Amino acid sequence: MTQDEQVELMVDYIMKHCLWQFHSRSWDREKQNAGVLGKTRQLLCGEEVELANPADRCYWADAVVLADAYRTRFSWLQSMKRAEIGALLEALHQRLDYLTITGSLNAELTDQRY
Repeated sequence: MTQDEQVELMVDYIMKHCLWQFHSRSWDREKQNAGVLGKTRQLLCGEEVELANPADRCYWADAVVLADAYRTRFSWLQSMKRAEIGALLEALHQRLDYLTITGSLNAELTDQRY
């Protein structure tokens, strides 16, 4: 399975099961995507997760659920090295940012009055 196929499976899970992707402003989505996916990467790589402030703890809570779902659904993650998981999560982050921010046709994302 290619990395692109893996990313699409991971995106599909987020789109169907994760409400955190639906913030109404682009900057909210950028922060949320980076926070949740960054913490998910740390969890999947067995790294220490920083929980210094309320936002970190919020992202961590969503990341725990996401990492558990990925471990359960995608057995190929178990055979990957940390560097491979990191690259996969970076590709996922880029794809999700494109789908939910830069490639989105939702005009509310950039409406300054909203």
